[in-house]
Amino acid sequence: MVVNLLHNGRIGLAPRIGLAPMEGVIDALTRDLLTRHAGFDWTVTEFVRVVDARLPPRVFYKHCPELTQPPVATPSGIPVHLQLLGSDPAALAANARQALSLGAVSVDLNFGCPAKLVNRHDGGASLLRQPDRVYQAVKAVHDALGGEIPVTAKIRLGFANRRLAVACAQATEAGGAAQLVVHARTRDEGYRPPAHWEWIGKIRRQVSIPVVANGDIWTLEDYWKARTLSGCRDVMLGRSALADPWLAPRIRHWLQTGERLPESSWAMRANVLKEYAALQRQQLPDRVVVSLVKQWLAQMRQGSSEAEQNFQRVKRLTELDQLLDSLVVDEYVDEQHAALA
Repeated sequence: MVVNLLHNGRIGLAPRIGLAPMEGVIDALTRDLLTRHAGFDWTVTEFVRVVDARLPPRVFYKHCPELTQPPVATPSGIPVHLQLLGSDPAALAANARQALSLGAVSVDLNFGCPAKLVNRHDGGASLLRQPDRVYQAVKAVHDALGGEIPVTAKIRLGFANRRLAVACAQATEAGGAAQLVVHARTRDEGYRPPAHWEWIGKIRRQVSIPVVANGDIWTLEDYWKARTLSGCRDVMLGRSALADPWLAPRIRHWLQTGERLPESSWAMRANVLKEYAALQRQQLPDRVVVSLVKQWLAQMRQGSSEAEQNFQRVKRLTELDQLLDSLVVDEYVDEQHAALA
C-alpha cells in the first residue's frame, strides 16, 4: 500500500516530479493551478506546526482543505501529502494520528526548513545537528501510523556543514521513512547557489529507500544534471515551479515524447497570475490578494526579464484591478498551451 500511495499507482515505471511545500506561498489554490496540466505526480502541504499538543481538525483543514473531499488530491487528481513540522516525538505522533483520522494519505516530516524563527523554536533544519532526534521523530510518527499510511521526510545536507548529512538520512530510514527528499544545500547555505546535487548521490548510495532530489532545478538542463549527479529518478520542484508554472509540464512532455518545447512565454505566466487573483478574491479581501499576487510575481522574476519589468511596474500599486490591468500580456501562445495540456 505504501508503494502505491507514494508512486501514484505507477510503481516506478517513470520518473516522478513532486511539488514542494512553501510556507505562505503554495496553498491549496496554488496547488490546484500548478497541477492542472500534466507534470506533477504528488504535492505536499505547507507545514502544520506541532509544539506540544494535538491540534484540532480545523488546523489541518486550513493547511489541507483537500482533506474535506476524499481522495486527498487537487481537483485534477494529484495526491496531496500532509506535512508536519516539530521536534517532540510524542506530539508529532499524536498529530500524525489526528491526520490519519482525518483521512490523510501520507504524512511528511519537515527537517529542512531554514527559517530562523522556525529553527530558534527547535523545528525544521535545527534537528539536523542531532541525527538521533531525527530518528526519534520519524520512529514516533511511523509507529503511530501503524503502517496504514506512509511517513516520508525531507532534509537538507546539514545545518552548518555536511558532516552529518548521511547520518541524518540514515536516521530517517531507520525510523521508518518510506521516502526521503533531500534539498541539496545546508541550512546555513539557505537558497544560495550552487545546489550540491552530487551530495544527494552520496546519501542515496547509503540508504535503501527512494531518495528525491530537490534544489535549484530551474530548467530542463538543470533537471537532467540534477538527476545525473544525484543518481535519483525523482525530483521535487519548489521555487522554480512558481517562477515558471509550465516547467513541470515541459519536463513531463520531454520525458514522454523526447520533444523539447520552447520556454513558456510571459503571457502564459501572466495568465496564471490573473487566474490566481480571480480565485483568491472569491474568499479574500482585494488588499490581501494584491500582496499574494506580488509575492508570486516576485518569484517569477527568476530568469524572466518580462516578469522583472512587470514587477517593477506594479510593485507600488495597491488596487487589485489596477495591478492586473497593468500586467503587460502579449498574445497568448495557444499552440504551446495545447501541447502542454
